[in-house]
Amino acid sequence: MRKLDIAERIHQEARISQDEAARVLDWVLALLKATLQQGEPITITNFGMFQVRKKHARRGRNPSTGDAIMIPARRVVTFRASSQFKAEMNMGRAKAMTPGVD
Repeated sequence: MRKLDIAERIHQEARISQDEAARVLDWVLALLKATLQQGEPITITNFGMFQVRKKHARRGRNPSTGDAIMIPARRVVTFRASSQFKAEMNMGRAKAMTPGVD
């Protein structure tokens, strides 16, 4: 599913215009991005947690040449699914993909 597809689903299910659905989605994504850039975790109950982790600089190898290289320090975003979300994924595709079905 792409961003455009998500906006279309918001448009259909929330019964708002396509432009408004796209703006809402852009706003939510910008909020999530800004929160993570500040290093704050995002926890969505019954879905999961997004968290920024720091990776230290380390030695690696160029796979083409085998030469040793230094991989610089960086920050990465990780996602950890909640136990309820994992359980729903294992219940079956049809039931898990239907909004409002418990």
